[in-house]
Amino acid sequence: MKNLIPRCPNSRHALNIIDALNEAGYTAYLAGGCVRDALLGKHPKDYDVATDATPEAVRKLFGHRRTLAIGASFGVINVLPPRGHDQQPVEVATFRCDGPYSDGRRPDRIHYSDPRSDALRRDFTINGLFFHPAENRVIDFVEGQRDLREHRVRAIGNAHQRFAEDRLRMLRAVRFAALLQFSLDEETAQAVQAHATEIRQVSGERIGAEMRRMLASPSAPAAMRMIVQLNLAGQIFPAGIAAVAAERFTLQWLAARPTPDVVSGLAILVACAVAQHPDASAADALAELFAGWKLSTAERDAAGEALAAFPTFLAADRLPWSVVQPRLIGRYAQAGLTLAEAYAAIDADPLQLDAADSGSGVAFCRERLAWPAEQLNPPPLLDGAKLMEQGFRPGPKFREILSTVRSAQLDDKIQTTEQALALAEEVDKKCLRSEI
Repeated sequence: MKNLIPRCPNSRHALNIIDALNEAGYTAYLAGGCVRDALLGKHPKDYDVATDATPEAVRKLFGHRRTLAIGASFGVINVLPPRGHDQQPVEVATFRCDGPYSDGRRPDRIHYSDPRSDALRRDFTINGLFFHPAENRVIDFVEGQRDLREHRVRAIGNAHQRFAEDRLRMLRAVRFAALLQFSLDEETAQAVQAHATEIRQVSGERIGAEMRRMLASPSAPAAMRMIVQLNLAGQIFPAGIAAVAAERFTLQWLAARPTPDVVSGLAILVACAVAQHPDASAADALAELFAGWKLSTAERDAAGEALAAFPTFLAADRLPWSVVQPRLIGRYAQAGLTLAEAYAAIDADPLQLDAADSGSGVAFCRERLAWPAEQLNPPPLLDGAKLMEQGFRPGPKFREILSTVRSAQLDDKIQTTEQALALAEEVDKKCLRSEI
């Protein structure tokens, strides 16, 4: 029989750890997501090990230089690969059962136990599986294999208790169901609905981490639909976004993204909310998400620039180059192009951008981005220093002069410094007349 998880570059470090634990007299299995993914025919991204060896025993076996005791209070030790090996650290967790979760996130205390007890304290049956490498055998105490076959996400044991222990599990249930294209077990779904308001007790940082993973996935539309159905939308989104998160045009726009990512997902949610509430501000909605989900400044700025730029990209082939070029050389232009390309692909115009034939605008932008750098963004014919050198008096009008000259240069109306200075004098005189 073919080995479910063969020894390969990605799995070798984890399997070597299990070999070493077995040779030292301990029981050790692969655990959790890597077993689930292997059974689904996917290549696991990472590997976790569960064992009856205590954290102290693990550190003694592999040495303090190769172990990190970051989660030792919960029975978890990170084992580093041998020096020179390009592999990720592996979490090695001691079989345990958990005490009460008074903070709704972590157990107040743990007790080392056995494989069955360890499986029963986990979140969902599809994540409660172990794999015995030497015997090529799945160890299943929670009927997780049945749920995998039936494409179902089901909480282990009492769903209400699982969510009371860690309320973030409600969002994790959505993420797993959406990403795997599974259904939610009825009892599990009912428990999420019953406890939905309690998700507010979870830190914004943890909620944001889950939402990032959903928005950056091709399964984002399914996740948004499920979040609304389970009454979670009003708890994790600003009101305007919650109202449109599962609307048809929102889901279409999310689904049309050529390369799903966090920034485009954020921008689409905000754009759709503002479209439904014209008095709303995109900046305010982004600021609320930024504060609530603990977004990075880069994520906030990229989403803001994408929202500002993508209407220009849709019409780029019909606009002056001087309007398009500054957007196209922006730091987050790619995010705006992703939005524009996806918007051009949907069969509606929810933002009323007159987006007919907008695909040609995106194609125009792609073509221009292929230009050499000196052609895409040529050096300005004039700058402030040059103006002062020619006797222009510094002041607020400098900005208007330089902006007008730059636009004329980009639109190929002027080509030389002499022409730029002549235009600068015209603008300067105009400014003087307006001041009189």
